[in-house]
Amino acid sequence: MTHTKKKKKKKKKTQSPPKPSTPRKLQQHDSKRNTKVEAFPTAAFKTPSAVGKRSPPPQVKSPSAAREQKRALPRGGAGGSPLAAHPRSGEGGRKVRTASAPAVAVRSGAAVVGRWAARRMARGRPRRGSSSALSSTCCLPGRAPSARWRRCPTTWRSVLFRSLDLISYIYVWNNYRLFELPWDSPWTWYVTLLGVDFAYYCFHRICHEVNILWAAHQVHHSSEDYNFFTALRQSVLQKYTSWIFNLPMALFIPPSVFAVHLQFNLLYQFWIHTEVVTKLGPLEWILNTPSHHRVHHGRNPYCIDKNYGGTLIIWDRIFGTFEAEDAKVVYGLTHPVNSFDPIMLQLRPLVHIWNTFWATPGFCNKLSVIFKGPGWGPGKPRLGLPEEIPVITGKEVPFNPSVPAYLNWYAVVHFAIIMELYTGLLGTVTMLSQGTILLRIGFIILSLTSFGLLMENRPKADILEIIRCLVFVAVYKLGHLRSQFSSLGSAYEVLFSLCAAFWGIQIMKRIISSKDKHH
Repeated sequence: MTHTKKKKKKKKKTQSPPKPSTPRKLQQHDSKRNTKVEAFPTAAFKTPSAVGKRSPPPQVKSPSAAREQKRALPRGGAGGSPLAAHPRSGEGGRKVRTASAPAVAVRSGAAVVGRWAARRMARGRPRRGSSSALSSTCCLPGRAPSARWRRCPTTWRSVLFRSLDLISYIYVWNNYRLFELPWDSPWTWYVTLLGVDFAYYCFHRICHEVNILWAAHQVHHSSEDYNFFTALRQSVLQKYTSWIFNLPMALFIPPSVFAVHLQFNLLYQFWIHTEVVTKLGPLEWILNTPSHHRVHHGRNPYCIDKNYGGTLIIWDRIFGTFEAEDAKVVYGLTHPVNSFDPIMLQLRPLVHIWNTFWATPGFCNKLSVIFKGPGWGPGKPRLGLPEEIPVITGKEVPFNPSVPAYLNWYAVVHFAIIMELYTGLLGTVTMLSQGTILLRIGFIILSLTSFGLLMENRPKADILEIIRCLVFVAVYKLGHLRSQFSSLGSAYEVLFSLCAAFWGIQIMKRIISSKDKHH
């Protein structure tokens, strides 16, 4: 008995103290002393000083205190410091490739555009892997990509009010991509630059050579002036066909890189709509310059179907569609529209195709009316006969009816109001109901149509304008139209009420004057 008791006492003496409650990640083994030391000597975690005592729970610190504590930690170095192998120290651990300032700026821009595009999408669960198209590419340097980007549903609202280019591109990328180019590689950006511009060249050329696509694209060429506003004159139907030409890139190019270059390509084409810039020297061989694009917008015989490039002019030089600026360019369509009515500008070519389709005999000829050039006819080449293009004499006068000076100022003021309402619509489109969005878009279209008829001196334009003013007052009272500046709400109501009264007086004067003529 005594022998066994002594053994038990010995066991009690050799019993090891309880392990400290320092978290496992913060402990490192010291091979010399066979003891455990703290990796991060901070006040948040303390080793118990007495055997058998439980360590106090770690203190919860504010984010600012945690950041100050992190700055105070030693960074890398020699001397056996526990942080010498820190992965970001560059010494003792794995090497870190540091990005240059331009690269960080470009990647940050890609992240902003990509995340903006992703936020514009309605969210859903991705099919391929745990992250969707933009999740693997739209992260800032040093951040892990989010695994819960969601796919967009192809609802009618997405198709009508969002970028069909990005919706279709991301869908193909999520489901059918063959391989993935690294988004942070410079070669990926170079390839995307060439791919986006070549896709635009193909689409732009087909829009000029296929009649049904020309019916949409001709809106952009209908202006007889050449300035920045010409760049904004776009078709409402063209975006429903351009997305097809970008889909091959979705098989291997990340959507965020594509989105950046798509916007760059579009922005570049804005500034070349000017007559101020003449020639740019050696850049004329590579870039699409204002001089090259002036030729594209001309209706001179030598300008027809030339210079389709977006950012680069090399595609036109390669495929034989380049033409340098020579004689003075006369802008517009070969057969001018002579109207400011936006609805007529958008729909008139479609009505012409419809009538020509039924008037042309033969099924194959009917298909040719749709899919061959706008100048085609039975017995003619695919793009028509060049000699049928009207000759330019240099005495052409742009369509510009004379109107009173007050009417010009009236149109400018009301157009500024419409622009303010339009920017407000863009800023709140995600918070509005579909009915309110359609109502605002309908009012904008009504306003532009009324302005066009007023500037043409149409006889019944004042009736449409008084209806527009009364509609604005009613819709504004109901809350479906709102200004971005609350202080302008009452001023708008008063202004449109006075305008309705003014046009009512003009209508009464016209009726009285017409009666006097009859008598």
